[in-house]
Amino acid sequence: MSENPYEPRRGDPARGGGPRLQPRGLDRPPVDPQAAEVFGRPAGVTGSFDDEQRRRSAQGVQHAGGTRGAAPPPALTEAFGRSPEDAGVILQRPPGDDEQADDDAEKPLWGEQGDPWRDPGAPVALSEPALRDEPEDDDEKPQRRRGVALSLTEVVLGGRLRRSSAVICAVVVLLVGALGGFVGWYIADQGNELGKDVTLAQIGSGKQRPPGSVAKTVEEVVPAVVSIEIQSGSGGGFGSGVVIEEDGYILTNDHVVAPAAENSQAKLTAVFTDGTRAPAKIVGRDPKTDLAVIKVNVRNPTVIQIGKSADLAPGDPVIAVGSPFGLENTVTVGVVSAVNRPISAPSESGEGTVVYDAIQTDAAINPGNSGGALVDSRGALVGINSLIRTVTNERQEGGSIGLGFAIPVDQAIEIAESLMRNGKVAHPELGVQAASVAANTSEGARVQNVVPGSAAARAGIKEGDVIIRVGERMVRNAAELTVAVRAHDVGQQVPVKLVREGREIVTTVKLGSDDPDTGR
Repeated sequence: MSENPYEPRRGDPARGGGPRLQPRGLDRPPVDPQAAEVFGRPAGVTGSFDDEQRRRSAQGVQHAGGTRGAAPPPALTEAFGRSPEDAGVILQRPPGDDEQADDDAEKPLWGEQGDPWRDPGAPVALSEPALRDEPEDDDEKPQRRRGVALSLTEVVLGGRLRRSSAVICAVVVLLVGALGGFVGWYIADQGNELGKDVTLAQIGSGKQRPPGSVAKTVEEVVPAVVSIEIQSGSGGGFGSGVVIEEDGYILTNDHVVAPAAENSQAKLTAVFTDGTRAPAKIVGRDPKTDLAVIKVNVRNPTVIQIGKSADLAPGDPVIAVGSPFGLENTVTVGVVSAVNRPISAPSESGEGTVVYDAIQTDAAINPGNSGGALVDSRGALVGINSLIRTVTNERQEGGSIGLGFAIPVDQAIEIAESLMRNGKVAHPELGVQAASVAANTSEGARVQNVVPGSAAARAGIKEGDVIIRVGERMVRNAAELTVAVRAHDVGQQVPVKLVREGREIVTTVKLGSDDPDTGR
């Protein structure tokens, strides 16, 4: 009994097989006899061509199965067959070669080497190209027939208008175009009315200076800083100043204008950055803090922005602007080295000692920078450059060694306002003369003399007492005692701590004034 090929059968367990299906049998439909007669190979032929069979077909011999291919229908023969007139003519024959038809018909077109891929018995064959090569000589080339020449009106207007009408149309078009051009020019000319007779400013460089950069800050500050020249006979001097009021008030150092104040024949001049020179007069002086105010008559001067020196801390960047050695608009950059640094120096006018609580900076400051501006990174005024500490040589010449001092703007503006208002300023005073001491038991300012009737005398302060604190400020030397007292107002009651015979004593002092008109 034969197995059903579509029924599952179990495979060989040794090979790990399971139930599998047998392949479906081949379906061979019967061959159409006519198709086999037309498309099938002749008996005994295995290749693509059979020369022997072709010769027998040409002689009318039939194959074993019958005639190879029946005769085509008469309609196809009439449509695609050759006519008797075309006997001996092959396809693609060049024009004018009829006399060689017989020779070309017998000549094999594939050459002596033969074409292995061509059926030698095929009725269609390729001939020579139908086009001939162009003759090299221009005389042998056939002349093209020249066409009829057309006029411009015939080409453009199709010959439908007369010549005069075409001329009139052309003139009208030109007039319309000219009128339109004139109208456009007139409108453009009137639209640029604002641009007539305008002088354009020169464009600067493409360098970008963002806000906060040193260059941008200096650009805003420099116009508010002036150079001050003093001419006195054959001599003279120079310094710097800062415009603090739009009315022409300039803040500077007292030692800059002192020569002009002591000599009535001296000439005081303020020079602005744009070259403007203006005579100046002294409004007021304060030798004890080395500050002075002068005034010039100029229109719309650049006023510097006032900052706050109390906000400064060591390490903050600062910029010094002035005229050291007469070099105008000199800029140096540094940092705040210290704040609240008590500084004392002899007064230029001989009126005691200059004492103030200074801002120390390493920005290069030299003679001529005095009275100039010390600004922060925003360009706000935080100090007035006043003093340097230097090392002199045999010729008593010295320069900056990175120890410069400026008067804090918080104190400077308060004094400047008093000078502009009253021409003078009154400072609070304790009424003692003291010297700095540093011992194992105490460090401060030792009282050497007490002015009779002064605030110190009324508070019971005696000679030999060592003052170590005034208000909230510690006192470590005589200069610091002065600045600690000046940090308060005239008439203000301030606690003072001192050491007497090894014991600390605190007394309350009502501060007096150094102005005789104000009184002690």
